[in-house]
Amino acid sequence: MLKDFKPVLNILLRFIIIYLVLLFAYQFYLNRFENGGLDPFSRMIAEQVRNVQNSIGFPTQLYNDVKSEQVWFYVKTEYVTRMVEGCNAISVMILFVAFVFAFYKGKKTIVFVLIGLILLYLMNVLRIIGLNIVMTDYKQYGKISHDYIFPAVIYGTVVLLWLIWIKFFALKHENS
Repeated sequence: MLKDFKPVLNILLRFIIIYLVLLFAYQFYLNRFENGGLDPFSRMIAEQVRNVQNSIGFPTQLYNDVKSEQVWFYVKTEYVTRMVEGCNAISVMILFVAFVFAFYKGKKTIVFVLIGLILLYLMNVLRIIGLNIVMTDYKQYGKISHDYIFPAVIYGTVVLLWLIWIKFFALKHENS
């Protein structure tokens, strides 16, 4: 009977191992920047958000709050949002990578993961820009946007990528 579940258990075990390795590696990365302000990856995202917002008519400056390990977005005439480590979508990317690699299919796995990570990165930057615009011009929709709409965008992208991976790559037979 256990023989019937062996493929599923292998996939589950691969997922758990990859997820934990990536999670611990990310935590090790974060620990290197403890008490030094926002980590460099999150800071880079904040700077890219600022650059895009400046180019589309939302004058933006960043305030680096080292003590609180965050960066504030000063858009137009006020501080509207703040970037913290959790806004960088790395945890979502780790989940994505672990799932795809759990269904490993050779070189195409690596290519799909790289394309997926780029897409998730872009979606996350657009998500933060969208939230800043909402918080600047449509504050009454700020809470629902932050808590529901924009998380649905990033998690929805992950689920869509997973479905594409499973349907067109992972379960596709090599002979067909």
